[in-house]
Amino acid sequence: MAEIVEADNYEGIITRIEHKSRKIESLLKQYKPVEALKTALEGSPPKTKDERCKSANWIVVHRAIMAIKDVDSLFSALDPEYYDILMKYLYRGLSTGDRPTCDQCLRIHEKLTEKAGLGCILRCLADTLNTV
Repeated sequence: MAEIVEADNYEGIITRIEHKSRKIESLLKQYKPVEALKTALEGSPPKTKDERCKSANWIVVHRAIMAIKDVDSLFSALDPEYYDILMKYLYRGLSTGDRPTCDQCLRIHEKLTEKAGLGCILRCLADTLNTV
Protein backbone atom coordinates (compact mmCIF):
# COMPACT_ATOMS: atom_id res chain seq x y z
CA MET A 1 0.00 0.00 0.00
CA ALA A 2 1.26 3.45 -0.90
CA GLU A 3 2.21 5.79 1.90
CA ILE A 4 0.24 9.00 2.09
CA VAL A 5 2.33 12.17 2.53
CA GLU A 6 1.85 14.01 5.80
CA ALA A 7 0.38 17.52 5.81
CA ASP A 8 3.70 19.20 6.65
CA ASN A 9 5.24 17.96 3.42
CA TYR A 10 2.74 19.58 1.03
CA GLU A 11 4.96 22.61 0.54
CA GLY A 12 7.83 20.28 -0.41
CA ILE A 13 5.64 18.62 -3.02
CA ILE A 14 4.60 22.00 -4.46
CA THR A 15 8.28 23.04 -4.63
CA ARG A 16 9.15 19.85 -6.56
CA ILE A 17 6.23 20.45 -8.94
CA GLU A 18 7.39 24.03 -9.57
CA HIS A 19 10.90 22.75 -10.33
CA LYS A 20 9.41 20.14 -12.68
CA SER A 21 7.38 22.88 -14.38
CA ARG A 22 10.50 24.93 -15.13
CA LYS A 23 12.24 21.86 -16.56
CA ILE A 24 9.23 21.10 -18.78
CA GLU A 25 9.10 24.65 -20.11
CA SER A 26 12.78 24.37 -20.99
CA LEU A 27 12.20 21.08 -22.82
CA LEU A 28 9.26 22.53 -24.73
CA LYS A 29 11.37 25.50 -25.84
CA GLN A 30 13.87 22.94 -27.18
CA TYR A 31 11.05 21.25 -29.14
CA LYS A 32 11.21 18.07 -27.03
CA PRO A 33 7.54 17.48 -26.18
CA VAL A 34 7.91 13.75 -25.49
CA GLU A 35 10.73 14.40 -23.01
CA ALA A 36 8.56 17.09 -21.43
CA LEU A 37 5.71 14.61 -21.06
CA LYS A 38 8.02 12.00 -19.51
CA THR A 39 9.27 14.61 -17.04
CA ALA A 40 5.70 15.64 -16.22
CA LEU A 41 4.65 12.05 -15.54
CA GLU A 42 7.69 11.18 -13.39
CA GLY A 43 6.80 11.01 -9.73
CA SER A 44 3.10 11.21 -10.53
CA PRO A 45 0.79 11.12 -8.82
CA PRO A 46 2.16 12.43 -5.60
CA LYS A 47 1.14 10.19 -2.74
CA THR A 48 -1.06 12.86 -1.25
CA LYS A 49 -4.74 13.59 -0.92
CA ASP A 50 -4.12 17.34 -1.05
CA GLU A 51 -6.03 18.80 -3.99
CA ARG A 52 -3.62 21.76 -4.28
CA CYS A 53 -0.78 19.34 -5.04
CA LYS A 54 -2.88 17.32 -7.47
CA SER A 55 -4.06 20.45 -9.28
CA ALA A 56 -0.53 21.86 -9.51
CA ASN A 57 0.72 18.57 -10.97
CA TRP A 58 -2.22 18.41 -13.41
CA ILE A 59 -1.32 21.86 -14.75
CA VAL A 60 2.21 20.65 -15.48
CA VAL A 61 1.04 17.43 -17.14
CA HIS A 62 -1.64 19.29 -19.10
CA ARG A 63 0.96 21.67 -20.52
CA ALA A 64 3.03 18.72 -21.75
CA ILE A 65 0.02 16.82 -23.15
CA MET A 66 -1.14 19.83 -25.13
CA ALA A 67 2.33 20.27 -26.65
CA ILE A 68 2.25 16.82 -28.30
CA LYS A 69 1.69 17.30 -32.01
CA ASP A 70 2.59 13.87 -33.42
CA VAL A 71 0.65 11.36 -31.33
CA ASP A 72 1.86 8.41 -33.44
CA SER A 73 5.52 9.11 -32.70
CA LEU A 74 4.74 9.69 -29.01
CA PHE A 75 4.42 5.98 -28.33
CA SER A 76 7.56 5.03 -30.17
CA ALA A 77 9.45 7.21 -27.68
CA LEU A 78 7.36 6.81 -24.49
CA ASP A 79 8.29 3.92 -22.22
CA PRO A 80 5.48 1.51 -21.24
CA GLU A 81 6.05 2.35 -17.56
CA TYR A 82 4.28 5.67 -18.23
CA TYR A 83 1.17 4.25 -19.91
CA ASP A 84 -1.03 3.74 -16.83
CA ILE A 85 -0.30 7.12 -15.29
CA LEU A 86 -0.80 8.83 -18.66
CA MET A 87 -4.21 7.15 -18.94
CA LYS A 88 -5.18 8.59 -15.53
CA TYR A 89 -4.26 12.08 -16.69
CA LEU A 90 -6.14 11.61 -19.96
CA TYR A 91 -9.30 10.89 -17.99
CA ARG A 92 -8.65 13.92 -15.81
CA GLY A 93 -8.32 15.98 -18.99
CA LEU A 94 -11.57 14.59 -20.36
CA SER A 95 -13.33 15.52 -17.11
CA THR A 96 -12.48 19.20 -17.63
CA GLY A 97 -14.97 19.58 -20.47
CA ASP A 98 -12.56 21.95 -22.23
CA ARG A 99 -12.90 21.24 -25.97
CA PRO A 100 -9.21 21.49 -27.02
CA THR A 101 -8.11 19.47 -23.98
CA CYS A 102 -10.75 16.81 -24.60
CA ASP A 103 -9.87 16.58 -28.31
CA GLN A 104 -6.18 16.10 -27.52
CA CYS A 105 -6.89 13.60 -24.73
CA LEU A 106 -9.15 11.56 -27.04
CA ARG A 107 -6.49 11.48 -29.76
CA ILE A 108 -3.88 10.24 -27.29
CA HIS A 109 -6.37 7.86 -25.61
CA GLU A 110 -7.07 6.12 -28.91
CA LYS A 111 -3.38 5.52 -29.64
CA LEU A 112 -2.60 4.58 -26.03
CA THR A 113 -5.39 1.99 -26.00
CA GLU A 114 -4.08 0.52 -29.26
CA LYS A 115 -0.57 0.33 -27.80
CA ALA A 116 -1.26 -0.68 -24.17
CA GLY A 117 -4.54 -2.56 -24.55
CA LEU A 118 -7.71 -2.48 -22.50
CA GLY A 119 -5.84 -3.54 -19.37
CA CYS A 120 -4.42 -0.02 -19.16
CA ILE A 121 -7.94 1.40 -18.95
CA LEU A 122 -9.01 -1.17 -16.35
CA ARG A 123 -5.95 -0.56 -14.16
CA CYS A 124 -6.54 3.17 -14.35
CA LEU A 125 -10.18 2.95 -13.35
CA ALA A 126 -9.64 0.30 -10.67
CA ASP A 127 -6.82 2.16 -8.89
CA THR A 128 -8.67 4.32 -6.37
CA LEU A 129 -5.62 4.93 -4.19
CA ASN A 130 -3.40 6.78 -6.68
CA THR A 131 -5.80 9.37 -8.00
CA VAL A 132 -4.65 12.33 -10.03
